[in-house]
Amino acid sequence: MEFDALILAGGRSSRLGGVPKSQLVYDGATLLSRSLAAAAGATATVVVGPDPGVLPSGVLTCREEPAFAGPAAAIAAGLAALAHAQGPYRAGMTLVLACDMPKVDQAVAALLAALAAGSPGSAGSEGVMSVSPDGRQQPLAGFYSTHALQRAVEEKARSGGLAGASVFALLARLDVRTVTVPAGATDDVDTWGDATALGVSRQGA
Repeated sequence: MEFDALILAGGRSSRLGGVPKSQLVYDGATLLSRSLAAAAGATATVVVGPDPGVLPSGVLTCREEPAFAGPAAAIAAGLAALAHAQGPYRAGMTLVLACDMPKVDQAVAALLAALAAGSPGSAGSEGVMSVSPDGRQQPLAGFYSTHALQRAVEEKARSGGLAGASVFALLARLDVRTVTVPAGATDDVDTWGDATALGVSRQGA
């Protein structure tokens, strides 16, 4: 299946004292590099956020407007960057990932398996979203129809704006199916307590 990838790496990390989540380390690799690895099958990839440093060849970067406007605005910026780079040759699906989930590769694998097993016209025709075994949905680990996602961005921009909007609100009208992913696959790092529990550390620590 062809897909593009959009990796969100632009939060303030206020509960981490401003330390960028993307540069935290798990199992010898930064969380951003682990997200890029999870999206390795993508036709095109964009990282949305502050200067991420050296990236693999061909990976695009952009910034949401205004800075720190939230994930919905970041998705809009990423889609625009991909459209500019790809023109009419966009992949039919877009993988959306936050960069603060150290085991997100497990979620991506489960989502790809669910898409491969799905039948045309079935429920969830506009995408699949991760849900943990205990029922917590994670929209920032999902594959969405590129056309439907772009439509949602345009509708949200007209109806109230993207800045500060939640991703759940952005995706509310999409026909999305939830897929249960392995336990821990979408656990994210918001605090240093989370980091310690997940085995995540600062670079050089």
